[in-house]
Amino acid sequence: MIELGQIQTGLVVGTESSRVLVENTIRHLNGDLSLTRNSVKPAMASLTIGSGSAAIVLADRRLSRTGNQLLGGVARANTRQCRLCQGGADPASGGEAGLLMATDSETLLQEGVATARDAFPEFVRGVGWKPTEVDKTFCHQVGRAHRKLLLDTLALDPSIDYTTLETLGNTGSVALPITAAMGIENGHVCPGDRVAMLGIGSGINVVMLGIRWETGGVKN
Repeated sequence: MIELGQIQTGLVVGTESSRVLVENTIRHLNGDLSLTRNSVKPAMASLTIGSGSAAIVLADRRLSRTGNQLLGGVARANTRQCRLCQGGADPASGGEAGLLMATDSETLLQEGVATARDAFPEFVRGVGWKPTEVDKTFCHQVGRAHRKLLLDTLALDPSIDYTTLETLGNTGSVALPITAAMGIENGHVCPGDRVAMLGIGSGINVVMLGIRWETGGVKN
């Protein structure tokens, strides 16, 4: 909308609220006396989700006080894998009060990273970089295995990545923006850095954004 001239500034807000899902999952598991090691696995991912919120102001370059520039990005969906993570109301309860989710975590990990691998060349071309020119990264925070496989697959050095998984756990849809905000606040990004934000979510949906970081703070 900014590029089209429809608005000059915009506030983008994201929120992950996990309480209903986590409490419903615990209630469902405690009430099912027939559970086995295999039948409980689809519910395990639901127990790792945390809550959080993040927001960012985007502005026309003529109004920017930082000089930080969103260069563009790429979005890719692999809907053939849409059944690997499915959420909805428990028919026995109905409504949000019965929200449950079933996830094939291992396959979702593999297929999500494979989709990211396919999208990455298009991403770097689109923002005018070479893969070796990525200076810093922020990724979706799922787990150590996911991070390692993603960075290995994209041939990115783990030292340029910033993580919050160790302290915040998995905050779902806001994991990447929260991690970026904390990384910026803690000095992970330097003036002139080419910053890649690499998001992978269920669906499977991949969004990669490129940012040129010009300053470390607000200009006077």
